[in-house]
Amino acid sequence: MDITEKTDEELYEIAKPWWEHLIKYSNNRNYLMFIKNFSRSLRDGANEMEIGKQFARSDLARNISNEYEVIGTIRRGEHVTVLFKQRHKKREGEWLGRMVLGMEDDEMKIFGVSLF
Repeated sequence: MDITEKTDEELYEIAKPWWEHLIKYSNNRNYLMFIKNFSRSLRDGANEMEIGKQFARSDLARNISNEYEVIGTIRRGEHVTVLFKQRHKKREGEWLGRMVLGMEDDEMKIFGVSLF
């Protein structure tokens, strides 16, 4: 099935555990587990040194709260973006999380992820 044809609920069943996985391994600064569900192209661009710098320097990357909510999805081309309202453990306020999902070799993978 084309990923863009999946219902929001079907996408959330995959996206929510993956988002929780990203939170956990960003907070733990575990690069190998953090990139586990990344597509080859994202993995190639997310080298260990650059992500390690983010883990070391960014208070946001080390203190992401388990509190989040799914805002919705955006379908574009061969990808679906799942948007999250994300909280921080120490800072007040909310951040926008984005996870881009797509298919690679008949498996769903993460093609982009950010928090701002």
